[in-house]
Amino acid sequence: MHRILHIRRLVLGNAYRTCCPRSARMMRAVCVDVPGGPENLLLRTVPRPQPKCGEVLIKVHATALNRADLLQRRGLYPPPPGESDIIGLEVAGTVDTLGPGLKGGWGRDDRVMALLSGGGYAEYVSVPEELLMPVPPNLTLCQAAAIPEAWLTAFQLLVFIAQVKEGEVVLAHAGASGVGTAAVQLVRLLGAVPVVTAGSPEKLKMALSLGAAAGFNYKEESFAQGVHDFTAGKGADVILDCIGGCNWEHNVSSLATDGRWVLYGTMGGRAVEGELLGKLLSKRGHLLCSLLRSRSLQYKADLVKAFSQRVLPCFSDQHSSLRPVIDSTFNLEDITEAHRHMEANKNTGKIVINLIPPN
Repeated sequence: MHRILHIRRLVLGNAYRTCCPRSARMMRAVCVDVPGGPENLLLRTVPRPQPKCGEVLIKVHATALNRADLLQRRGLYPPPPGESDIIGLEVAGTVDTLGPGLKGGWGRDDRVMALLSGGGYAEYVSVPEELLMPVPPNLTLCQAAAIPEAWLTAFQLLVFIAQVKEGEVVLAHAGASGVGTAAVQLVRLLGAVPVVTAGSPEKLKMALSLGAAAGFNYKEESFAQGVHDFTAGKGADVILDCIGGCNWEHNVSSLATDGRWVLYGTMGGRAVEGELLGKLLSKRGHLLCSLLRSRSLQYKADLVKAFSQRVLPCFSDQHSSLRPVIDSTFNLEDITEAHRHMEANKNTGKIVINLIPPN
C-alpha cells in the first residue's frame, strides 16, 4: 500500500511539474493559417517565446497596426527568414525576462517600446536589446505603441535616406497616416518645411495642426499644381512616397531639379507606364527606394540609437511637443475589426491594439 501511494504521489508530482510550467509558458497570439481577408485572423494559444542571448522578453501591453500587417495577412509580405510568423512590427510593454549576455542595463518591469520584424500581435515577444527604447515618462504604453515602426520609418526616410536639409520643402503623401503624421513633425524638427497630400478635409486639418505648411486633397485637386504654387515653381526637394505607380507623373512634376523622390510603398500600384526615366532624368532626379523590415539588425540598431539620441527626448520637451497621433484603439479580441478599419482607409494616425487595458 505504501508503495502504491508513493507511485501515485510521484505520478501526480510529475504531472504537476509538467502541466503547470507548460501553462505558464503559453500565451495568446493572433495567427493566420490561410492567407486572406480579416476574417482569417485567428486568436489562439501558442508557446511563449524564450529570450535568447542578447534578448529581452517583453510583456506586451499594446501593439499597433501597419499597412505591412495587411499585406502579410494576405500572404504578400512574409517575415524575413528566422523571424516570427506572428504579425506585428511594434509593441510597448514592460520587461518580463532578461536573456543572457545583455549589455544595456535593462531591469524587470522597465517600460519599453520596441521595433520588431514580427511577433507583435501577442502577449509576449522576445526582442534584441538593441531594438528597445525607454518609454518617455509622459506617455502611456498605449501612446508608446504608436511610435516605433511609424516614427523610425519616417526618421529613416528623412535622415538616413533623403538626408533632409534645413529649409528644404518635403512633400509627404498620406500625410494623416502613422508615418505621415510622424514625418510632418520630424520635418519641422529638422528645420525643413512639410507639405502633404491626404484624401479628406479632416485628414488635411490634422496634418496642418501638426505643422504642415500646406495640404492638398488629391481627390479634388492636382497636388502637383499645389506644390508648384506653394514653391513658386521650384518644386519639392524631397518626396516621401508610399503610393507608387499611379502617382509617378505627378511626383516627377512636383519634384525640384536635383530633388530626391523616396519610395517606401506601392499602395497605388507597382506598374509604371510612360516615360518615367526620361522625365526623371530631365530633372536630374534621384529615385531612392527603402524598406525597414528586411534591414540587418546592425542597421536597425544604428537607426534606433540615432532616433533615441536625436528625437526621443523631444517627446518630453514642451517646446518640441512631438506626439504620436492615435486614431482609435481596439482590444486584441477585436483584431478583425481593426484590420477592416485600416483597409477602409478610415484612420487618421495610428490604430492601437490594447492587450492589457490601460489604467
